[in-house]
Amino acid sequence: MKEGLWTVFCDDSESSAKKSVSSLISPYSCSHHILIISVDVLLLLIAVSIFICKSVSRKIAARSQSQRSSPVMYVSTIFNGILSLVYLGWGIWMISDKLGRDQTILPLHGWLTILFQGFTWLVINLLVSLKKVTLPQIAAVKFCLVIAILFSGFLCISSIWGAVSDKTLSVPMLLDILSFPGAILFLFCGFKRQSYTGTDLDISDGTSYEPLPGEEDNANGEISSNDNITPFANAGFFSQMSFWWLNPLLKKGKEKILEDGDIPQLREADQAKNCYLMYTEQLGARKQKGSSNSLSMLSVIISLHWKKILISGIFALIKVLSLATGPLFLKAFIDVAEGKAAFEYEGYVLTAGLFLAKVLESLSERHWHFQTRLIGIQVRSMLSAAIYQKQLRLSNAAKVDHSSGEIVSYVAVDAYRIGEFPFWFHQIWATSIQLCLALAIVYYSIGLATMAALATVILLVLSSYPLIKLQHKYLTKLMVAQDRRLKAITEALANMKILKLYAWETHFKNVVDGLRKEEFQWISGVLWQKGYHMVLFWSSPVVVPAITFWACYLLGIPVSASSVFTFLACLRIVQEPIRLIPDVAGVFIEAKVSLDRIVKFLEAPELRNSVTRQKLNGEELDQSILIRATEISWGTDSSSKATLRNINFLEKFRKITGIVHVFGKIAYVSQTAWIQTGTIQENILFGAAMEPVRYQEVLERCSLVKDIEIFPFGDLTEIGERGVNLSGGQKQRVQLARALYQDADVYLLDDPFSAVDAQTATSLFNDYVIGALSGKTVLLVTHQIDFLPAFNSILLMSGGEIIRSDTYSQLMASSQEFQDLVNAHKNTAGSDTQVEYDSSKRAETSKTEEIQKVRSIKKLGSPSGDQLIKREEKESGDTGSKPYIQYLSQRKGFLYFSLGSIVHIIFIVGQVIQSYWLAANIQNSDVSRVTLFTVYSVIGCSLAVFLLLRSVFIVQLGCGASETIFSTLLTSLFRAPMSFYDSTPLGRILSRVSSDLSVTDLEMAFRLTIAVGTTMNTYFNFAVLAFLTWPVLFAIIPMIYLNILLQRYYFASAKELTRINGTSKSSVASHLAESIAGATTIRAFGEEARFFSKYLDLIDRNASPYFHSFTSDEWLIQRLELLCAIVLSSSTLAIILLHFSASASGFIGMELSYGLSLNNLFNSLFHVADCFVVLEKCHLREAIQEKEEGLNSSGILVEYDEPLKLMNKEGSLFGQLVREYWSRTANSRDW
Repeated sequence: MKEGLWTVFCDDSESSAKKSVSSLISPYSCSHHILIISVDVLLLLIAVSIFICKSVSRKIAARSQSQRSSPVMYVSTIFNGILSLVYLGWGIWMISDKLGRDQTILPLHGWLTILFQGFTWLVINLLVSLKKVTLPQIAAVKFCLVIAILFSGFLCISSIWGAVSDKTLSVPMLLDILSFPGAILFLFCGFKRQSYTGTDLDISDGTSYEPLPGEEDNANGEISSNDNITPFANAGFFSQMSFWWLNPLLKKGKEKILEDGDIPQLREADQAKNCYLMYTEQLGARKQKGSSNSLSMLSVIISLHWKKILISGIFALIKVLSLATGPLFLKAFIDVAEGKAAFEYEGYVLTAGLFLAKVLESLSERHWHFQTRLIGIQVRSMLSAAIYQKQLRLSNAAKVDHSSGEIVSYVAVDAYRIGEFPFWFHQIWATSIQLCLALAIVYYSIGLATMAALATVILLVLSSYPLIKLQHKYLTKLMVAQDRRLKAITEALANMKILKLYAWETHFKNVVDGLRKEEFQWISGVLWQKGYHMVLFWSSPVVVPAITFWACYLLGIPVSASSVFTFLACLRIVQEPIRLIPDVAGVFIEAKVSLDRIVKFLEAPELRNSVTRQKLNGEELDQSILIRATEISWGTDSSSKATLRNINFLEKFRKITGIVHVFGKIAYVSQTAWIQTGTIQENILFGAAMEPVRYQEVLERCSLVKDIEIFPFGDLTEIGERGVNLSGGQKQRVQLARALYQDADVYLLDDPFSAVDAQTATSLFNDYVIGALSGKTVLLVTHQIDFLPAFNSILLMSGGEIIRSDTYSQLMASSQEFQDLVNAHKNTAGSDTQVEYDSSKRAETSKTEEIQKVRSIKKLGSPSGDQLIKREEKESGDTGSKPYIQYLSQRKGFLYFSLGSIVHIIFIVGQVIQSYWLAANIQNSDVSRVTLFTVYSVIGCSLAVFLLLRSVFIVQLGCGASETIFSTLLTSLFRAPMSFYDSTPLGRILSRVSSDLSVTDLEMAFRLTIAVGTTMNTYFNFAVLAFLTWPVLFAIIPMIYLNILLQRYYFASAKELTRINGTSKSSVASHLAESIAGATTIRAFGEEARFFSKYLDLIDRNASPYFHSFTSDEWLIQRLELLCAIVLSSSTLAIILLHFSASASGFIGMELSYGLSLNNLFNSLFHVADCFVVLEKCHLREAIQEKEEGLNSSGILVEYDEPLKLMNKEGSLFGQLVREYWSRTANSRDW
């Protein structure tokens, strides 16, 4: 039946009144609704033009991100946001109600007007409330707001008039009345922000951004920034929505292998320093309220990012609403096939509408995920920075509870898991809304039988609750066991030289193996719980329909192709969210456990600022250190001389009462040398500016000249972690040089000559203490009695107390304890070791001799060999199937994977057969409903059995691979020669055995099998579409070709981004581990700010490749989903052109139900590559096999003899290894 466009939009009753002017005022008339839609379209066009014309050169300082909006802005955002959501919700309800009552959505004007109003109000709310500091195109914004308030005033008056006339107040009328105060709030907020449009950095409160120490300023005093900022910072609206700004990086990745320098920096708003500044401000305000637990930390995170959470939530809502239109389109297409078309070209309109709905669904979902990932980066950076700052202030008692390995785990594992939490945050409520919408549509399709489906879903969710509690228990136990293992591994790796010297590798390896076995019990428990969850929720699409159909039969509810496949389409679009319920639960549990661990660490006791440091400002003082009426306490294990030094001046112990003053700058030399990973020059300068004359004098005073001459790169020679390529004496002399170069006022020397021989000690004492430190205050802790006569005052300690304080001569004359100590030393050491010193050197001015061959600015020729510390190696280019084969070759991995794949194929084929049986016989009168439902149910139950088998195979694959990979990794670590540890920072190894290993333990098997299953589902869906409507092949074949091209283009960059992300993560862990070891030295020199600034930079260098990596995922998925939307629209177009009869409506429903689920298949495809890049790094045996020289390849001894004979034997592997070691240590002066 053909009807005019007016009748389709309105109805017959409106036709006679369509030219009446009075109908424009009536809130119920179609003319009134057409007027509303017309104005809404005008407002939307203005708003979109504002977004499009936004200035590309827009630059907003990161500090403006923390600018607080006014209370009116908050009220406007919340009020109008709720109003727009109510509009949209009511419009959707009206559609559902019309379908239930009239089985049609005509006329359109009622519900379409409400939806247009809601969407327009939502866009204007975004335009007004989500702008930062500047509002480009302010004139257009003002024009838009003026139109909005005038029109809302008209709607308010007409609605009030209609309510008074008819004595009734409908929901749409109430919403139109409320839109007027909402428009007033819009106008107030929009015009108030006009003052911010003058400049980019004009902040009304007068605050200014101050750079952290270490940031350079340019000549104009402005903060210098790298021009290589991500294009996302200046991208326009459509560039952001389509991720077009990422194209230059992907193009570069296709042309060459990406390196670190090719990746742009993050926006200032996303950089760690800004995240941490906002965190400290917010946390300070919270602490004033006395709240400092994990809930407070969570509230801090939410309060800092609520706007971004709101934006991503809006995208999530749009995605859910657009997804819910799919079953409605399916029902409409079946009605068209059955001859129930509302107008002649309804099929083509439905095809266009379906395409637009799928495009909108893709856009909203991609930006939902993108925005939450961006929040995750900021949260992770913030927590990582907070953990670093905390470890610098951690008390000695707290360090017992939080070892170095555990602190690294807090950053590498816990902060990462909390950073993943925002990605899943909206999933719970979005899934709930999606289920409610689906149930509403199903209810109007099959009536009360919906209750059976609802009860089944509720039963499935409730049955998962005990499993979720059990999983929480397992994860908590797992984190505790992981901490114990990491603590043991850290201790073993840090002392590997001693282990190898005494051949203790096997014993300590067995200790770690024992801790791993305990940890593996909880790993296997977590994996089995995930497997149970997978069976439970993957079986829902086959169990729920069977129960629902039997409910229809028992209740006598008639079923048709339209109602059945509308129900199945609803079930297909919600099956992915239902399957994600266990993952969401797992993420919530992991985030809670990790947040509790981090909060516990951040609340650990800190060092008290018990020492007052004062600058000298040029004045002369009689005392450099003042301790007055002071009472200090420490543990029973500490009662030595070094304890006094720590208590008073390095703030490492507790001061109860009294005053401790230190006047001037402090320099500190620890008893155990702490050396940074870097060059000798960097260790000596320690952040100070280079002064060549003073630098050369320091080298001579510390007897480092000859050592530097024999190093291949001079003072630019890189020192391994903890100074592994320096002897003990060289480390100590580098420490002394570092302290001397700082030109401090007070020097704290903790037994600095213990690692050098007597002759060197004498030389250092004369040149360094007596000569270079003349005029300085020196507090020397020493066991070398010979040096004591040179000092002005001696503190004699016994039993943790200072029993005497006097000069050497006075103590010798009056203290029997001191006499006994000196005489005992003379009797033991004899007189040959007496030190001759010249006290007159205190008054001499040291002369600086010209030092040849030491100047670092002078070219040292062409030294042979490389620096000791090398950049972390990573694979490059396409590694093909190598990582997959490596993973599946672990303990029957190929067998379990093959069986799991076969079972999954059977599961997919069974689903297709089940759907085909239903489509072919739903309208077949020869097949009874009992037979139809019985066969359908039997197939469904059989598929549930195959799901159980697949989960068993996945868990077995994960458990076997996890155990084997760790065993191989641990064996490689303990068999690696010392040259490997000399050239590999400890943090890099800890990154492997913490965060990387966590991925292989808990995620690898599931990600791989789900990705493979998703790929199979995609191609089976294509096969179903092609089988039912063969012309769609003309769209599918080019789509597959474009799919392959796009994935190749994407993977060229994505793999390198993931690899760079992995290597940069190791740098973060290395710097953190190094800072933990040297926290006392860093505090003593007052270099906390510089080290923290470097750490923030390392966090940003790690976050940038991660940011561009997940953005590239969204870039590809968005384009693939667009291709899928084209295929789906092509299939519906083929249905229309082929003129399917009513008898084929079941196959139409089957085709569209499969086509509608295409978009849901891509989200799992792109995390598996990340896992296998992690796996590449976990195979350390390949990375160090060249260093192992095959000495114990596969555990088989390839040669055995006396060491001297092996050394003289030509081609001996042992000889090669020893000579390599000698080549790295022969330059040591004191070796």
